[in-house]
Amino acid sequence: VEIGANLSETLREELISFLKENVNAFAWTAEDMPGIDINIACHELNVDPTFKPVKQKRRRLGHERLKAVNDEVERLLKVGSIAEAKYPEWLANPVVVKKKNGKWRVCIDFTDLNKACPKDSFPLPHI
Repeated sequence: VEIGANLSETLREELISFLKENVNAFAWTAEDMPGIDINIACHELNVDPTFKPVKQKRRRLGHERLKAVNDEVERLLKVGSIAEAKYPEWLANPVVVKKKNGKWRVCIDFTDLNKACPKDSFPLPHI
């Protein structure tokens, strides 16, 4: 956990103490929150119907990257964060990048899908 560098030492110590006292109240990994009810946390994309679905051509991954993707998919399936789609209209490739600690970060290239979603305007308030 990273604690803000701009906090005073007193506030920093209070925050660390609070987190330690309430460690069980936080989910630190996906495994800590299996089976989140989709009625509580569910998201639907507002895709513009005039856009034709894009199925990206499958990119080949090296053995290490492929293993990282398979491990991540299995982990997310196990905790119920994702579900298998048999015949999806949109296909997006994984992007696998090595982190500083040597582990792999698995992301998805949703570039085409993002282009098909209207831009929401949520201006930040003046603070």
